[in-house]
Amino acid sequence: MKDLFGKAILDYQTNNSHEDLITETSISEADEMSVAYLFRSYAEMPKLEQKALQLAKGKLLDVGCGAGSHALYLQEKGFDVTAIDISANAIKACELRGLKKTKVQDIMQLEGEKFDTILLLMNGAGMCGRLKNIPNFLQKLKSLLTDTGQILVDSSDIIYMFDEDEDGGKWIPTDVDYYGEVVFDIAYKGEKEASFDWMYIDYNTLQNAAVANGLQCELILEGEHYDYLAKLTKI
Repeated sequence: MKDLFGKAILDYQTNNSHEDLITETSISEADEMSVAYLFRSYAEMPKLEQKALQLAKGKLLDVGCGAGSHALYLQEKGFDVTAIDISANAIKACELRGLKKTKVQDIMQLEGEKFDTILLLMNGAGMCGRLKNIPNFLQKLKSLLTDTGQILVDSSDIIYMFDEDEDGGKWIPTDVDYYGEVVFDIAYKGEKEASFDWMYIDYNTLQNAAVANGLQCELILEGEHYDYLAKLTKI
């Protein structure tokens, strides 16, 4: 991994002639993404993210923290929050921004701590890559929760991106197990990151997976464009 996403974040934080990221998926064309968006304030965040931060309680874990905007807001509110990301560059930027507890960490390898709130924002559920991986992913998250803890996760139902057939159904690629599975590509300053799997999971599929893994799933808020915020708790 070249860690281009993290490099863009660190360049922005250190004023090192940052550029836009170029993102592309197996079902969408190349698009520019402003790195500045990752540094947004609470007032600039979508309502789903604001709601998640309002619901935060106790000892917190921000998974896939990126530039650390969510964790920084919560830290400033007095919460004990740990921010983790697999990107060493992103974690360096978080430290430069003033986050006190950070770690270069894959959530699947995290051991030994329990949290009252686990945040998986900006489509955090997608990091498990494929639907077949979600049982292990949810079981890992569950193992890191206190008995009364909560997982706050947002995602999107991307069925709208597929064309309709004559019968009103959707044309879904036959080479994927679930229509929300995509292959993601990122480019930055002329370099291209290795392709990686990502997943957008619709609420009903998430709910079914949660129940199958001993978690209650509650729909908290729906966004304006097929997105939603959900809360998972132990049954």
